[in-house]
Amino acid sequence: MNELILVVDDESWVRTTVRSYLEEAGFRVITAADGTEAVRQFEISDPALVLLDWMLPELDGPEVARRIRRASDVPIIMLTARSEEEDRVQGLDLGADDYVVKPFSARELEARVRAVLRRTEGAAAPPPVMHAGDLHVNVEQREVRLHGRSVPLTAMEFDLLAFLMQHPGRVFTRLEILEALRGSTYKSFERSIDSHVKRLRQKIEPDPSEPRFVLTVFGVGYKFARGDET
Repeated sequence: MNELILVVDDESWVRTTVRSYLEEAGFRVITAADGTEAVRQFEISDPALVLLDWMLPELDGPEVARRIRRASDVPIIMLTARSEEEDRVQGLDLGADDYVVKPFSARELEARVRAVLRRTEGAAAPPPVMHAGDLHVNVEQREVRLHGRSVPLTAMEFDLLAFLMQHPGRVFTRLEILEALRGSTYKSFERSIDSHVKRLRQKIEPDPSEPRFVLTVFGVGYKFARGDET
């Protein structure tokens, strides 16, 4: 492995420690101490993965994640002292691929980095454009249009829709969806998929109470409707 990792943290000892350990593990590392510098480094360096602290000066971690997600699907691991379920769900919604709570061991962090890189590198890419009736999803541009109108989705909502749409008619459990989109770290938060599905339906379904696209399979999970079901 010789991937470039961007480490973003406002504490110099964290940047120094993480950089030293990852470089010894065979990665190349660049660092940033605030959100503005993180965005600049991301734009000029094109890292393979971003380790992003939640609390940052200038632009906080969530805002940096939003800006990165507008332009790229690069893996993001959030580094934070916040451990509440609501915070983890918010991290998922921002498009984070993993969530490491401080304090953490260097060995644990390296394992998370390698796992996320393996998962994202091995994932099959969906078709660049997918259609279902008047619903159009452009994966490369991360754009959804319904009846010709743009539909703004969060990173998690978009990834959820694109994943299910890639496998029409196939039923996935909540945990399978989380593992496919964000890895196995979030097993204790599989029920958060329900809230993402609910918000997604409110944005793309003509009648969210009688969905046409994202269907519930009771006692199992969710699926995207086949062509003969829409």
